[in-house]
Amino acid sequence: MANAYLQGVEISASQFLDIFHHYDNDGNGYIEGKELESFIKELQQARKQAGLELTDKMRAFVEEFQTNADAKIGIIELVQILPTEENFLLFFRQQLKSCTEFMQNFLKDLLQKAKKPYDEKKLDEYTHTTLKVFDSNHDGKLCLAEMARLLPDEENFLLKFQNVKMARKEFNKIFELYDQDENGYMDENELDALLKDLCEKNKKVLEVSKISTYKTAIMALSDGGKLYRTELALVLCAEDISAPASL
Repeated sequence: MANAYLQGVEISASQFLDIFHHYDNDGNGYIEGKELESFIKELQQARKQAGLELTDKMRAFVEEFQTNADAKIGIIELVQILPTEENFLLFFRQQLKSCTEFMQNFLKDLLQKAKKPYDEKKLDEYTHTTLKVFDSNHDGKLCLAEMARLLPDEENFLLKFQNVKMARKEFNKIFELYDQDENGYMDENELDALLKDLCEKNKKVLEVSKISTYKTAIMALSDGGKLYRTELALVLCAEDISAPASL
């Protein structure tokens, strides 16, 4: 089925999802290694069978893979390569919000402003497909961690911090330690000190050279330069600190 979809001049949202899941055999959110080898081989075969040349983006990716054995592709990169419906591509390029109803209204406004034709059936398809792709806990919403998967790897600091998240108890101790003036929030200097120590402790995951980038992105969650516990927890705590603590 995936091979037949790859032969299409234009791929629908649901077909795109089927293609991604077909090649992402281990379900880790990336097509890589043998998965990627199979994808590229079958993409070339499918285009040839359909009498179509590889697009410039397809050709550029194939060439990159041939020179980089460690290459991998996430869902955002794939949607840029395959001949996806224009409206679906436009939808994917936007930052999604948390619930289905909001996403539908957001997409309606987006498509209207871009003067792109759409109908309610397609709108539902785009919304439900996006939720299926990114809603890993199947609660019908996209949390910050799930939305992080929308960003390409090179821009995705949130995915890096997924690997250093802490339990609530440890997070609270860390917050109190680095909130040096005990005013209930961190300023840029306090966050900078925390990030330096985190990078030093997690060198395999976090890059010291990108502390400024991490700090800017995290402070964007703050309230006028005041980074409260709940905001920092979105990035560093593995638990919902607003929920009652388990006994």
